[in-house]
Amino acid sequence: MTLSAARKNLFLGILLILGIVRASSAQGESDGQRLIDDFINNVQTMSGRFEQQLVDADDIVIDKSSGTIEIQKPGRFRWTYLEPYEQILVADGLNIWSYDVDLEQVTVKAQAKVLASTPALLLGGAQDVLDDFEYIGSFAERDIVWVRLRPKTTDNGFTKVELGFKEGKLSRMIFGDNLGQTTLIALFDLSLNESIDAQRFSFTPPDGVDVVGQPLSPAPADL
Repeated sequence: MTLSAARKNLFLGILLILGIVRASSAQGESDGQRLIDDFINNVQTMSGRFEQQLVDADDIVIDKSSGTIEIQKPGRFRWTYLEPYEQILVADGLNIWSYDVDLEQVTVKAQAKVLASTPALLLGGAQDVLDDFEYIGSFAERDIVWVRLRPKTTDNGFTKVELGFKEGKLSRMIFGDNLGQTTLIALFDLSLNESIDAQRFSFTPPDGVDVVGQPLSPAPADL
């Protein structure tokens, strides 16, 4: 099972929210950077709804999806696609589980490996990714403050990243890729820093489904 371009881009959005990805600038911290830093430093959990569109180079919408999202630092998240078909993705800190309900199939891969194989940044080490994005600037449009970032290399598949903040909450994300496609993500009904049941970030394959892959097990010290 492979992730669509739009769903791969959502991985990057999750990494941004988790605080794994940060932007650097030689010109010092600006208002936009402070907005990002404040969000990263002060938000430990987030949950809500998302709506997502993938637009091709001709500005034609080629994919739409929606669902719910739950995030907990560090490195744990669960998002559920409800439309156009149901799919559940869970990151438990070691593995990423992808459950396609219609196909009755579960795919599991090492979390770091999955994130490394997408046009996202490596999950394993904020120290290594601090300089991967350059801060370009920020601007206000209606009630949203947009922050523009530019990848210093396009090897990760992206040409631009824009984050929209409304009343201090991350509410919009835009990603442009090397194919000229743009992913638009809107977040709604967000709850910040509210407790999320730890079981939401664990996954056990349902009885009777096909399981592809072998999950990693916690090291003895982590048990």
